[in-house]
Amino acid sequence: MSGMFKGMNLGGLMKKAQKMQSEMLKIQEELAKRVVEGTAGGGMVKVQVNGAREALSVRIDPQAVDPGDIEMLEDLVLAAVKEAMRKADELAKSEMAKITGGMDLPGLM
Repeated sequence: MSGMFKGMNLGGLMKKAQKMQSEMLKIQEELAKRVVEGTAGGGMVKVQVNGAREALSVRIDPQAVDPGDIEMLEDLVLAAVKEAMRKADELAKSEMAKITGGMDLPGLM
């Protein structure tokens, strides 16, 4: 065996990898059930997404609708979406840290 694998139990390593994969699937299922909200314009625009980064709803206060300034409304919606997605990412990262021991493993989420 090469020095990298010397003394390593490959069967045990495979079991750990399978357990971690199973836990990751559970977390992904749970994240799909959790909802975060992004807001903009002092709460005039609200966007809800789940932890799987799926958009669930958009709510716009009628006062935010100015037919003469549609661009501002578009900016508010975009800002709320970005905030909601950032929160969903933070939620996913926090949940994944529970099984990775805080290690940042690229490509997991």
